[in-house]
Amino acid sequence: MKKLFLMAALMLSFTGMKAQQVSEIYEELPNPVATDASKWARVNNPIIAWGSTDVRYNKELPAQAVPGTSVNLTGWMGEKLSAQFVISTNRDMKNVSVEVSDIIAKNYKISKWNIERGFVRYVMTDELNKDGKGGCGLRPNTADWDSTLVADVIDHVTPTLDIKKNTTQPVWVSVKVPRENIIKGVYRGSVTVKEDGKVIAELPLTVTVKNRVLPEPKDWAFHLDLWQNPYSVARYYNVEPFSQEHFDLMRPIMTRYAEAGGKVITASIMHKPWNGQTYDPFESMVTWMKKADGTWWFDYTVFDKWVEFMMSCGVKKEINCYSMVPWRLSFQYFDQASNTFKYFQGRPGQPEYEEFWMRMLKSFAQHLKEKGWFEITHIAMDERGLKDMLATIEVVRKADPDFKLSLAGTYHKELLEDLDDYCITLAEKFTPEELEKRKAEGKVTTYYTCCTEARPNTFTFSPLAEAEWLGWWAAKINVDGYLRWALNSWVKDPLLDSRFTAWAAGDCYILYPGGRTSTRFERLIEGIQAYEKIRILRNETDKRGRKKNYGKQIDKILEPFNEFNLLEVPAAQVVNKAKAALNKF
Repeated sequence: MKKLFLMAALMLSFTGMKAQQVSEIYEELPNPVATDASKWARVNNPIIAWGSTDVRYNKELPAQAVPGTSVNLTGWMGEKLSAQFVISTNRDMKNVSVEVSDIIAKNYKISKWNIERGFVRYVMTDELNKDGKGGCGLRPNTADWDSTLVADVIDHVTPTLDIKKNTTQPVWVSVKVPRENIIKGVYRGSVTVKEDGKVIAELPLTVTVKNRVLPEPKDWAFHLDLWQNPYSVARYYNVEPFSQEHFDLMRPIMTRYAEAGGKVITASIMHKPWNGQTYDPFESMVTWMKKADGTWWFDYTVFDKWVEFMMSCGVKKEINCYSMVPWRLSFQYFDQASNTFKYFQGRPGQPEYEEFWMRMLKSFAQHLKEKGWFEITHIAMDERGLKDMLATIEVVRKADPDFKLSLAGTYHKELLEDLDDYCITLAEKFTPEELEKRKAEGKVTTYYTCCTEARPNTFTFSPLAEAEWLGWWAAKINVDGYLRWALNSWVKDPLLDSRFTAWAAGDCYILYPGGRTSTRFERLIEGIQAYEKIRILRNETDKRGRKKNYGKQIDKILEPFNEFNLLEVPAAQVVNKAKAALNKF
């Protein structure tokens, strides 16, 4: 009976969503930028050459890459390294495929199964606001914005691709250096490009492995919090929410998140905590029902399924439950007496608000303790003011004084003691004393970017190195990690068009359907790995157990990172210099 009601309520909440049939093989949108034939006239044969992971190559222009150029990636055992090559062709090419070899040094190898490659596909993007100061605000008419195709989707799903005449097609190559059965040294292999099964190019690939080990992502200290939206996946693939088919479709996406060191499960415990600001609004994973006799009943079936699924993907550190203070202070529940959904209107500080939430929080605490999840669960809020936060904290403490609390929002000194997970904007700073105190107490302290920041950012048009810059910045300011509001709040057709009716393109998601990664996401991982390497080096000791004196050297490496001069000093310039210096240790 309970389960029947639960599914009926859940499906009612999804009424109005448009279903769509999805194919994993797709064609990109037409390029709005015209091809200049005169530029291609100078290309005599297809250019197939290594390029740079800092560059988003224009589809309509020949790539500025030199055939015969080699690439030498350097990293630790356990590190994921990226390279990019381009195919610029002056003729139509059919059934282009890419193969990789083992990368070998003496009797050791990096297996080809550790190497992932994918065509970098083009998606429609737009631009910053006209003043160039950010990407916030409504964008109802795409014609008002400079819309272009941009290389972002890394498509490992499509095995072969036709490349049209006078087109540049990038290819991304990711190498996962093993942690075991490997020694330091120079490893050599190759990447082979075929057309209709015939070899047309072979690119040498060299990896220099250092005598240091990066832990597995699950053991990284970096606190990565990218908010997941399961409802986007259900809508995109037109499947029943939280069915087995739904979970199967989500697994490659959420596994990507876990493999990047993702620490936090995003759970919605009430209807539309963000007032439906995404293309697919977040529904409640908890069923709220006022029974005919006036008592309340809460069902956690969907919440439990979601948490257990995310944990099975490898995300286990924290569960953040949104939100007691939603962006619209209206709370949906099912009224059994009238057999309809109703809404309670109230705000923190009102006795009615406290009464409404107290019932649920006490029930929720008991349930979490039964599941063994209470210690990792946070009652989470997003960008709420001090007055509402203080009043909400009071209610939570009355329900259970041991509940943990989280906020992504503005810095308030008054909240430091109560928030176990506190994330503030890039523009704000905790004092060194506050950071040390929070670390000593085992509290999480991070920063975030959103549509507000022009740079650094992870829009689909942002310079790629800015995504990596974020991890380095976390290391410099000594916080625990980074938060971004959406891992996969997809727009209508995420593989084709990253633009949205609100905010700059790509603001809503960084992973694509089918578990496809992105150039932005891969560079973000590289920044997180840099953070981990810095952490390890700062804590490294000699044989006598004394800490090695790397602190001043690392501080010098981090000194050029500055959030105010990214327009004058591009992120790539700073990141690449720092990366080279760090790899000398």
